[in-house]
Order: sequence, then C-alpha cells, then structure tokens
Amino acid sequence: MSPFRSHMQLALDEAQAAALRGEVPVGAVIAHPDGRVIAAAGNRTRELNDPTAHAEMLVIRAACAALGQERLTGYDLYVTLEPCPMCAMAMSHARIARLYYGASDPKSGGVAQGPRVFSHAQCHHVPEIYDGLRAGDAGALLKSFFDRLR
Repeated sequence: MSPFRSHMQLALDEAQAAALRGEVPVGAVIAHPDGRVIAAAGNRTRELNDPTAHAEMLVIRAACAALGQERLTGYDLYVTLEPCPMCAMAMSHARIARLYYGASDPKSGGVAQGPRVFSHAQCHHVPEIYDGLRAGDAGALLKSFFDRLR
C-alpha cells in the first residue's frame, strides 16, 4: 500500500468549479488503493435537473464505469462536505474503504449528524471515517457561495 496522500485539494477544485456553474460547491474524488485518482466530480443537480446528482453520487458512478465494476472495495472517497444520507448509503453499497470529508453539515449531513447512516443495522458496510480534512477551506467556499446568493 502506498503512503497516504490527500486528494482533498482536487475535491476543493471540483467544488469551486461547481460554484462557478451555479451549483452548491461540493466536490468529490475517488482514489485507487495505490493513490491514483480514478474519478473526480462536483455537484450537478441544477445542470442535470437531477436531485441525485450530488458530487459523491457522480464520482461513484464515474469510478464504477471507469473500472467496469459495481463495487469500489478498497477505494477512498474524498468529499468537501459531510455526505447526506443518500450519499452515505451509496458509499456503503459501493463498499468504499475510507471516507475523508471536510466541513460538517449540521443541516443535511448523514454521517456525524442527523440519521448517522453508518450506525444503523441496515447499513451492511461502514467505511473508515476521517472528518475535518481541510474543513476551514471547504466551509469558507460554502459560506462565500451562500453569501453571494443572499
């Protein structure tokens, strides 16, 4: 196994690109166990008129398509914001090994907030969870985006 290398900067770049498209600035990256980036995505719910087009859902779909498999056993997912319940369950179904996220989401989070998806008996796979990675940068990007809307 390769030494740890964070891909949160790429996730932040994807979040910034999402903001420039008028999307809520959330970005995500899937990394191979050897550290190579397999896929990166930012939110596209408005662009695609798809409420499931969260960064995490898009990056999981892209990684599975690129690899030709339905599961991402051993892979890492980096995301700038605490995943919502939908995205957390998708990570469980995909068998993501490690989840790294930036800012917490008291309003819509599903990992450390709200329903805490990974703590339920119906959740058959729980990734290792590392929170707060570049949380200040991710939070500032979100705050700036929403301040511009007000």
